[in-house]
Amino acid sequence: MSVDRKKQILDAAAKSFSLFGYKATTMDQVAKLANVGKGTIYNFFKNKEDLFHEIVSSLIAEMKEAAEQSFDEEDSFVEKVHRALYQVLDFRRKHQLTIKLFQEAREMGTPAVLEVMDKIERSILDYIRDKIEMGIKHGEIKNCNPEVTAFVILKTYISLIFDWERDHEPLEKDEIARLFDLYFFQGLSK
Repeated sequence: MSVDRKKQILDAAAKSFSLFGYKATTMDQVAKLANVGKGTIYNFFKNKEDLFHEIVSSLIAEMKEAAEQSFDEEDSFVEKVHRALYQVLDFRRKHQLTIKLFQEAREMGTPAVLEVMDKIERSILDYIRDKIEMGIKHGEIKNCNPEVTAFVILKTYISLIFDWERDHEPLEKDEIARLFDLYFFQGLSK
């Protein structure tokens, strides 16, 4: 029974954060959406921040799972990185909660939201770094600094998917893969 209540509360809180953002969500709203008393929420969570962090941790796990399911072990390193990154960024772009969090971070700079956005980015960077380390270990790519390489790869993907679209037509997935391959894996030198 208590697991059902906890899930009810988490679902209601996720809905509230997705609709209203972190700052505007109250424990009263969550209780109302979950159809429980406010005190019931405090049986499971210390405060709104604790509740928020649990939801974000689940979101990160979902993103990683989506990335892992996007490729086949037979794929080359380049294919794995591209598919996994595109899947994660597409997930971030389409998932209502992340859309609202990005909006709140940009417009209001809510400290709790900025902290969570950093946590999400750090998780993605760690994931990419791990894949790079495996690529180096298996001789699929040159020895490089995995931390710096993960950062450059992620920032480039974000730029090609989100920043480019502010002033241009969106790039197709295949075009992003081609550009990424050109700039990172082939290089511009003749």
